[in-house]
Amino acid sequence: MQNKLQELTDKLYNEGLSKGKQEAEQMKANAKNEAAQIIAQAKEQAQEILAKAQSEAAELKSKTENDVKMASLQAFTAVKQQIESVITAKSLAPAKAAVAETEFLKEIIKSVVSAFNPQNSDSVALDIILPAEKQADLEQFAKEQLAKICSAGVDVQFSKGIQGGFKIAPKGEGYMLSFTDKDFENIIAEYLRPKTKELLFG
Repeated sequence: MQNKLQELTDKLYNEGLSKGKQEAEQMKANAKNEAAQIIAQAKEQAQEILAKAQSEAAELKSKTENDVKMASLQAFTAVKQQIESVITAKSLAPAKAAVAETEFLKEIIKSVVSAFNPQNSDSVALDIILPAEKQADLEQFAKEQLAKICSAGVDVQFSKGIQGGFKIAPKGEGYMLSFTDKDFENIIAEYLRPKTKELLFG
């Protein structure tokens, strides 16, 4: 009887121990599986984060390079324009000086007035606006020499708004042709700028 009880006890113990071992092994296997899944997910997330970071870094690098190229191009263009402006301004200085020179200005005015009053044609009365600062030099010239060229009459005014050159129009026609220093400067500059650019930069 004692033996049977011992056998039964041993059997129950062995079965419980075996079952406990199986459950422990199963739990261990489950834990390993879960750990492997967690590690795999973590690796996958890490790869995604790394790929995103690399993509953002590449995009930032590309954007930075483009910004630097654009800034360089803008700076180069600005420098070119400054060089062109300096050279053009230096080149215009003699032309501005010529227009400001009284005798040269008189010759231009006489040529324009003559063009309005060609020979063998009816004379056209004219309005002329001259620089106020040259009134002392040009008033007598306008009254005497221009009156000879334009028998229909020349009405001369002096304006502080004109620094150099002159403006002229047939009287009562409602329009005026401008030959001021700024006009000459613009005309010459329009010719010089492309030539200057071509000479400097090809």
